[in-house]
Formats: sequence, structure tokens, C-alpha cells
Amino acid sequence: MTKNILVVEDELSIATLLKYNLEQAGYHVELAHDGQAGLDMALSMKPDLMLLDVMLPKLDGMDVCKEIRMHKMNTPIIMLTARDDEFDKVLGLELGADDYMTKPFSPREVIARVKAVLRRFSPQPVQTQQSAEKIFEFGGLRVYPDRFEVSLHEQALEFTPKEFELLVYLIENKNRVLTRDQLLSAVWNYDFAGDTRIVDVHISHLRDKIEENSRKPVFIKTIRGLGYKFEEPKAV
Repeated sequence: MTKNILVVEDELSIATLLKYNLEQAGYHVELAHDGQAGLDMALSMKPDLMLLDVMLPKLDGMDVCKEIRMHKMNTPIIMLTARDDEFDKVLGLELGADDYMTKPFSPREVIARVKAVLRRFSPQPVQTQQSAEKIFEFGGLRVYPDRFEVSLHEQALEFTPKEFELLVYLIENKNRVLTRDQLLSAVWNYDFAGDTRIVDVHISHLRDKIEENSRKPVFIKTIRGLGYKFEEPKAV
């Protein structure tokens, strides 16, 4: 099935180039040239992925991202910016973006990033009876890696794709201390090399969602001076 991509970019030359190259790669592409139009189209078409410029007329990309997440949409969002600025990156991630690309970028880089994101967050095939579904369960926390679902005490939780990927990676490396650089490499690849605060932002988001008390976490422990470790809570 053809994946639908929404490109929200006010520079017509860049928008046209993105549309052409994405369509050549086999995607269906819709364009919006201001933030309000992009938000309206995102809510109506529910794309499989968004490329969202930061600096937009009418409504900037940060506000568009925030509104989309407030509507409980988990669509992966790759933000586009001409500013290689850590503040922009961290703020965007705090609002729910999953990835960043800094202009100028090559069409090949865009296609590779889009393919990687869609591959990670596409629905998995239905499991057969011979192939049991993978479930991680720790007390009241349940994580279904193949379904992109998490629940706590039977209550469904909402995650952005990047938050979910980080949680699964932590769980798959349970009881192992992972440095921020290791997490950047494994979850963000080369995208944010050196911006370790991005890891801290996502860890904070995870704790807010899965911990009873985010100030006294029982699942995701901080190992001072090293990084983070996922632990199974000890039975009382």
C-alpha cells in the first residue's frame, strides 16, 4: 500500500523538490505551504509521515507539532530547519517531533530518512499461532513491540514513535547501563550526535508516562555519571 506523506514547507522550490523526489520513490505526497493549512490537512488526511518546516507563516512548525500531538496523533514527524540550533531541536522534541533534518539536505538523505522512519513504525504482520506475539510485562506495565502499544494497569498510554522506540530499546537491554551516547547511536543513529540533552528529554517523557512517581522512578533508573538503566521493579 502506498504511504501518504504530508510536506509542510513554505519555500516553493524546496517543497516542489521534496514532492518530486518522494513521488519518484513511490510515495503519495500532499503539500501545504503554511502552518494552518498543514495542520488542517494533517488532521483530515492522517498521513503516514510528515515533513514539517519549523519557520512557517500563519502557524509555525512547533505549534503545528504541538497541536497534532494534542489531538493524539502518533504520526511520525520529521522537522525541517535552516537553523542548526540545539534549542530548536530540544524544544521540537519536547513538543513531540521524532526527528530533525537541517537544511540544506540532499534528496537521497531525505528518502533514506523517510524510509527508515516508516520501516520502524509500520504495522507488523499479524502473528501466526506458531509465532507467539512478543510482549514485555513488568508488574502493571505491558509493552507490545509489534503493535506499537503500551498500557499501565490496563490503561492505554500514548507515545510518539521515538519515545516508543527508546522504551523498547531500554527494555531489550534490561539491567544494562546505557550511556547517553549509546542511546543516541542506537535510537537516533547519527542524527543528533553530541546532543545528549535530547536523551534526557525523552527519558523525562517516558518517566512521566510509565512511572507512578517520576521523581522516584522504579523502571528507568539514572546511573549518575554514566547514563540510564531499565530495571524490573522488585516485588514487595
